[in-house]
Amino acid sequence: MFKRISAAAVLAAATLFAQPAAAQGVEFTGAGATFPAPVYAAWAAAYKQATNNTLNYQAIGSGGGINQIQNRTVDFGASDAPVPTDRLTQQKLVQFPAVIGAVVFIVNLDGVNKNQLKLTGEIVADIYLGTIKTWNDPRILAINPGVTLPSLAIQPIYRSDASGTTFVTTSYLSEASAKWKAEVSAATSVQWRTGAGARGNDGVAGAVRNTKGAIGYVEYAFAAENSLTTTQLQNVAGQFVEPTTPNFQAAAAAADWENARDLAASMINKPGAQSWPIVSPTYILFPRDPRDAARAKAALDFFSWSFAQQGGQIAERLHYIPLPAAVVTRVKAAWANVHNAQGQPVWTGPSQ
Repeated sequence: MFKRISAAAVLAAATLFAQPAAAQGVEFTGAGATFPAPVYAAWAAAYKQATNNTLNYQAIGSGGGINQIQNRTVDFGASDAPVPTDRLTQQKLVQFPAVIGAVVFIVNLDGVNKNQLKLTGEIVADIYLGTIKTWNDPRILAINPGVTLPSLAIQPIYRSDASGTTFVTTSYLSEASAKWKAEVSAATSVQWRTGAGARGNDGVAGAVRNTKGAIGYVEYAFAAENSLTTTQLQNVAGQFVEPTTPNFQAAAAAADWENARDLAASMINKPGAQSWPIVSPTYILFPRDPRDAARAKAALDFFSWSFAQQGGQIAERLHYIPLPAAVVTRVKAAWANVHNAQGQPVWTGPSQ
């Protein structure tokens, strides 16, 4: 049976760095992306033990997170797709990255082992466009000598909800395939040409696991936790690479943070022989004018804690990549734009 990121995995990551709890805590709320939900859950568990402050995070998809923070029904929203500058200004939001993750393709094919199958972005695009229909298509066979692929219909699975994971994946497909870019493009929701939808990263992972011949896309933590069959992908250097932390790190290291507007740096299709082609930060959307300054301070304290060593180690245990120290400095500088009702900065440094 398919499982979400297990409680055991979250607790194992969290309790490794637990400290005695403070006597009194604050509860704060967030909602949005499922892509980072496993690491947010692990951070929240460890942070509660350290401070007694509680994060209530709802993994409802990036679109839902954006809507909730615009309506100010949560203390922060979370989105894998960066929000445009004009919208941030209009909605009085500060945007910053929280952690870096990777998207992978997963398949359900008898006799095909983890990372045995090779795919290219153009082939994946044509699968989701409906022009490649079976696993023994000549184009797939040509790059997979020695792999026995059946005459089986391909069953594409995609996100049915507004999803930052979909934005990241379709951004990759748009760079890999001119046809995809022209006909579908990149967005949190697109007009899929074929296949079936499922909600959330866990929903896609479950649908692939339960459907012979299926292919889908998920954040790597979901594939790793559930021992799903991932594939190799060809990167811009022409190399077929496996989804591994060193290959994710190679792509992340190529990001141009110096020129990243609103702290949104692309890591899609970065150069380098090792680079995994689908790597992306996931973002937090924070109100410049929070309704409750105490909860806002607690939320920013939480992210400050997550950027420190213990938070970074938890992220790595769950297959995410912590932000570089220089980026953390930029993020905390952006928090100076968050003010209470008296116009004073909400965050001037961590409470603990």
